[in-house]
Amino acid sequence: MARFNRKGVTKILIADTIASASYLPTAAELAGATDYTKKIAAVEGFAIENQEIETPDMESTFVAKIPGDDSAADSSLTLYEDDVDDDIETDLAKGTTCFAIICRKGKTPGSKGMDVHPVRVASNSPAITADNEAAKITVKFSIIDRPLLNATVPTGP
Repeated sequence: MARFNRKGVTKILIADTIASASYLPTAAELAGATDYTKKIAAVEGFAIENQEIETPDMESTFVAKIPGDDSAADSSLTLYEDDVDDDIETDLAKGTTCFAIICRKGKTPGSKGMDVHPVRVASNSPAITADNEAAKITVKFSIIDRPLLNATVPTGP
């Protein structure tokens, strides 16, 4: 497989609803999701972390580990603020539940690498600065259930 740069390939969307209990969106749900890719300045988290359990024993000075509970990494999107539209502030207001869909290898139907994170917006905070930079808003998300990872982008109507 060829290497690639995520910039220009990966797409990040927010869907209000996904009917499937497995969080696999239909083609229509994916098409209806809001594509925030062009507004994103930075992405943090959206990963599963394992809290390993140490298992020392008297036979060795080596402390082995076994997999423990999974949890979600602290996750956020930093987006460029718009001086006219307030869709980031309203659509991603604190307390909003939605689905963060990350199509790591693009949104081409049939391609692998789609992750769907059921989330609740924990905070929506503008960065106020006097620095010479574009205005930004950081939206922090709580991942509220185990995400669907490495799914196939849906095909069909």
